[in-house]
Amino acid sequence: MTNFSPADHQHMSLALRLAEQGLCSTTPNPRVGCVLVSATGEVIGQGFHLRAGEPHAEVHALAQAGELARGATAYVTLEPCSHTGRTPPCADALINAGVARVVVAVLDSNPSVAGQGVARLKAAGIAVDVGLMQSAATELNMGFLRRIAGGLPWVRLKLASSLDGRTAMASGESKWITGDAARTDVQRWRARSCAIITGIGTVRADDPALTVRMGDLSSNRQPLRVVLDSQLRLLPTARILQQPGRTWVVTVAEHAQAEKVSALQHGNTVVKVLPSDAHGRPDVRELLQALAAEGCNEVLVEAGAGVAGAFMQAGLVDEVLLYQAMTLLGSSARPLVDWPKTVMAEQQRLSLVECRQVGDDLRLRLRPQPLA
Repeated sequence: MTNFSPADHQHMSLALRLAEQGLCSTTPNPRVGCVLVSATGEVIGQGFHLRAGEPHAEVHALAQAGELARGATAYVTLEPCSHTGRTPPCADALINAGVARVVVAVLDSNPSVAGQGVARLKAAGIAVDVGLMQSAATELNMGFLRRIAGGLPWVRLKLASSLDGRTAMASGESKWITGDAARTDVQRWRARSCAIITGIGTVRADDPALTVRMGDLSSNRQPLRVVLDSQLRLLPTARILQQPGRTWVVTVAEHAQAEKVSALQHGNTVVKVLPSDAHGRPDVRELLQALAAEGCNEVLVEAGAGVAGAFMQAGLVDEVLLYQAMTLLGSSARPLVDWPKTVMAEQQRLSLVECRQVGDDLRLRLRPQPLA
């Protein structure tokens, strides 16, 4: 195992901070940062990947370093690509620049890379060390690494509740449980997501736009909006259909009548017909597979108790974002998740990743533990 120096950690930390600058814009590509350091320890080049089709982090850093790159060390948060996609291979760019060493945080799970970038660098006589700050680099690209390996997107379930775990009054009234700071924080999670999933109940009750509305974040792109609507009850006048960006209305074959479909499907709105689950609703696993095929790395579920329960029950939630307000709504108010359980052995435990105060509220990041 490589013994990385304090300087190695310092330079990789900078590369990770650079990668984060593409947090909301690189999809479907990963977020990658690169730092070039001379033999004397001077940073001579740095760069990050901004969006698909544009130069990768290594290319930006090499352009900045110029001839100084010869004999330098490159710190890269993700294994340099070894294949030609929209851009040439970054492994070749590093080889041609004459770098002496490459430090990689985490290997790429893309079958067309998956160690081949490292192998190409080593074959060219370049020293390669892998695994520095691997955990942080993996967290940054959890969705990409999972999807590109042939799996599903990373699924975050956003919930907001009172201290007694209630999301709305019995009448459905819910504005607002949490404060302005919490709602602003949600905008940041939306901006980094590739798709936002909600249910027809939420759309009918609240008529949300479900867009990113936050300064510069709004100009990057709008996530794909997905409405689960098994009976196609969505009105063509719904606000969600009038926003910039794309919308999927997801239904099942039984209710995909031509007149209903044609009333909704126009412009950037597409009606998707998926297989149904045991309750006659669109199968959420099939939905995630379709989103992965679209290049979605991270998905945010913002919905009511029914949709939240469907994702939890299917074991498809990777992370829960729970905004908890310092208030009590009472026992007749609506529950957080619709997931009936009868005995303690059925409980779903979660691990706490982070707890942070956001305005007057708490934001808990939690990850479901495997069921016993």
